[in-house]
Amino acid sequence: MSISEDIKELVIARLDTFPPDKKISIGSFGEFTKEQIIQHVQKGDSIGNKMIEIEMEFLCAIKEGIV
Repeated sequence: MSISEDIKELVIARLDTFPPDKKISIGSFGEFTKEQIIQHVQKGDSIGNKMIEIEMEFLCAIKEGIV
């Protein structure tokens, strides 16, 4: 699945609002700093793609009024 640069930029912008000392846990992938997650999203690797998937599901839930 090819993820557009616009979506990556959106996810990175949202991640950038997190406090710098915040740790992010992504299931079996483990725990990461904000900067590590941003690097993974930029690379488009499996961890970055999982974070993009999580963020997009969250944004869709907000749009649909679930959250």
